[in-house]
Amino acid sequence: MRIAFAGTPEFAVPPLAALQSSRHQLVGVLTQPDRPAGRGRQLAASAVKEFALAHGLTVAQPSTLRSAEGRAALVSWQPDVLVVVAYGLILPPEALAVPRLGCVNIHASLLPRWRGAAPVQRAILAGDTVTGVTLMQMDVGLDTGPILLQRELPISLTDDTQSLLAALAALGAPALLEVLDGLEAGTVVPQPQPALGVSYASKIDKAEARIDWRESALAIERRVLAFRPWPIAETRFHGEQLRIHRAHVIAQGESGPYAETAAAGTILGLRDDLLLVACGKDFLGIAELQRAGRRSMTAREFANGLRATGEVFE
Repeated sequence: MRIAFAGTPEFAVPPLAALQSSRHQLVGVLTQPDRPAGRGRQLAASAVKEFALAHGLTVAQPSTLRSAEGRAALVSWQPDVLVVVAYGLILPPEALAVPRLGCVNIHASLLPRWRGAAPVQRAILAGDTVTGVTLMQMDVGLDTGPILLQRELPISLTDDTQSLLAALAALGAPALLEVLDGLEAGTVVPQPQPALGVSYASKIDKAEARIDWRESALAIERRVLAFRPWPIAETRFHGEQLRIHRAHVIAQGESGPYAETAAAGTILGLRDDLLLVACGKDFLGIAELQRAGRRSMTAREFANGLRATGEVFE
């Protein structure tokens, strides 16, 4: 079949690579326009664009698909199917109607749970123990289209957004080829999404990264995991930003001789190379953290610079 692809971040690269090496004809790749990145704010290509150019694929970067001009490349490719993976631009009805067999989306959740922009982060924050990928036929709604195929994946206690996205991308790539074969053969039967179990994964706001030490240590640990690699969970120390890269829960009974009545955010010292911090419930053991504008450091390196235990994260 003639396949067009629309995607932007690293998550979209494994499915694109699977298509590129498959028997299908990859007729073109849509990705978002280059964006400023890094401290120098130089224009940078998306991960999908870099892969596509490295493999000699045709690339188009319209800023919108709402206009005939923006859809021109897609129309000219005459695809049988458009595969969409974390593209980042809305597909209007006019774009959805271009491919002969419709548009197939890979979504990083088991729909209808976590429709929306940040399904992996929201799953981690909620403490979900399982997630997966859903391949669906796109319609004009927000991740509301009929399901073509689903694959489950357990979420481990140490999974962060980066590791989980990588695992889901690897899971979605072969599932995509299975769906395309089924569409070509007419053996895939779209199933409406269940009416029950709908939840929405709203876009991550950078302000959510700020830690509230009155929360339980478990909730804070999930925040650290969900917001790595972006925007990174953070607190304040003497008015300065302090990012928390790695941490885990130390239960009340495992905390040793520390005061159970310590105020939330109080630094209680080192325990097994972890910086112990009082929370609303239990303690957080911080393994790696970073002062603003400096390299990441271990908890012991940070503790060596403390004036005394008993100081408080804000």
